[in-house]
Amino acid sequence: MVKPGPLLARIGDKLGALGALVSAAGCAICFPAIASLGAAVGLGFLSRWEPLLLNTLLPLFAGLALVANALGWFWHRRWRRAALGILGPALLLLSLYPWFQYAWSSTVTYGALALMVAVAIFDLKYPPRRHCKT
Repeated sequence: MVKPGPLLARIGDKLGALGALVSAAGCAICFPAIASLGAAVGLGFLSRWEPLLLNTLLPLFAGLALVANALGWFWHRRWRRAALGILGPALLLLSLYPWFQYAWSSTVTYGALALMVAVAIFDLKYPPRRHCKT
């Protein structure tokens, strides 16, 4: 039987990364590069819900990924993996709120989304194992 904690940590970060990426793909004004890729794969219809995606869903999915990676640290005790997993959503939330007024915040946002997706793909390829038995 799989315990709910590791399952939430395993699925939550991937769901958070995918949700944040899809939410960003629907915001053509804020993220034109990601929105053009989203429109190319058929997500152009999301542009009419841009305020909901940017103000509600993007921070919600980033928060989900942040919590899932923090829980993953408690279950697996791999601090490097947890630090990389927490860094992406934390930078995304910082770039959306306190750093939004600066011109370089869009670069941080793109980097944070790329880091979230890279960590989720790495986690699929190399699943974490518990470091210690205690």
